[in-house]
Amino acid sequence: MHATTILLNQLFDALNQHDHRSMADCYHPEATFTDIAFDLRGKRQIHAMWHMICQGDIRAKFELLHSDDQKGQVSLVDDYTFSSTGRKVHNVIDSNFSFRDGRIIEHRDFCDPHAWAEMALGGASGFFAGRLHFLRSYKARKMLEVFIAQHPEYK
Repeated sequence: MHATTILLNQLFDALNQHDHRSMADCYHPEATFTDIAFDLRGKRQIHAMWHMICQGDIRAKFELLHSDDQKGQVSLVDDYTFSSTGRKVHNVIDSNFSFRDGRIIEHRDFCDPHAWAEMALGGASGFFAGRLHFLRSYKARKMLEVFIAQHPEYK
């Protein structure tokens, strides 16, 4: 089995075990993470995000589509309760990875922002957040800032 295949399996197995430390070990110190809400730079921010997410009820189903020395692609479905609203989310995600020195250097998640916002937020908030990236980004940034303030190891 290819080393990056093992790495990606470790990442998503750790997510299902809510093991944010093992997840953080998968990332290069200079890694980046982007999705429809987050734009994170460095392993410390990424670790804080996974720590915050792992405190919830997230469950991931994943299928490794491709993995080699340079790139990886995973089909992912996350099921969880969005903590701010208590609403259930079934999020279908395409995850793309780049690797350096045997670790993830770039992680980019793509999903339908309209569908996600409707599930997570609903109503007018969901309508606008699904269409306006800065609203999703603002809310995600604020949630992560509050989490980091409560966990000084990420400062």
